[in-house]
Amino acid sequence: MITAERIEQVTRVVERAGLNERTLSALRESFNEIHFTYCMEDDIGIGLGTGTPVREATGFKVYLVDGRSHCMRFTTNADVATGLVLAESDDGD
Repeated sequence: MITAERIEQVTRVVERAGLNERTLSALRESFNEIHFTYCMEDDIGIGLGTGTPVREATGFKVYLVDGRSHCMRFTTNADVATGLVLAESDDGD
């Protein structure tokens, strides 16, 4: 489970520090109960319906991931989420 408060905290950190490997490392250290992934928005394949962001900010989007089974998958259910994907967007969304 990842709370809305935790998603907001992560979003604020990325807004202040920028989305990069250094920030991701700090997030992993600070919130070690969450699995973090960093990618480009176009790596997600929105057109295929594979993910819906739970939070959007300037330059990035946040997606929930469910890793309870043998394969990771996107989810919109924070109660089953085990990780966050931070996707850098080129369009400034």
